[in-house]
Amino acid sequence: QLQLVESGGGLVQPGGSLRLSCTASGFTISSYAMSWYRQAPGKERQLVATIASAGGNTYYADSVKGRFSISRDNAKNTMYLQMNTLKPEDTAVYYCNARWVSFTYWGQGTQVTVSS
Repeated sequence: QLQLVESGGGLVQPGGSLRLSCTASGFTISSYAMSWYRQAPGKERQLVATIASAGGNTYYADSVKGRFSISRDNAKNTMYLQMNTLKPEDTAVYYCNARWVSFTYWGQGTQVTVSS
């Protein structure tokens, strides 16, 4: 069964940190561009960060640049999102995405809540 499973979400105070993980099963991510998206209540899903298959090129949304860091470990079939200096506006369900040519897979999402 092909799937992506996110973990690491939770409740954190403003200024805190979380590390999200996305582990693939049923396929290997090494050829896939991997991304994190997020969706806040009442808003559209937005791209947060992307990392190329070889891991060299990354992209970040302006809203998270300098605070979030995307990485991948192809040997572990896992992608990560290190989130620092979290803000209340980072509250959302975070989804991982794997994309290669016409193939796209989504995880089920993990909730991140930033609140005091």
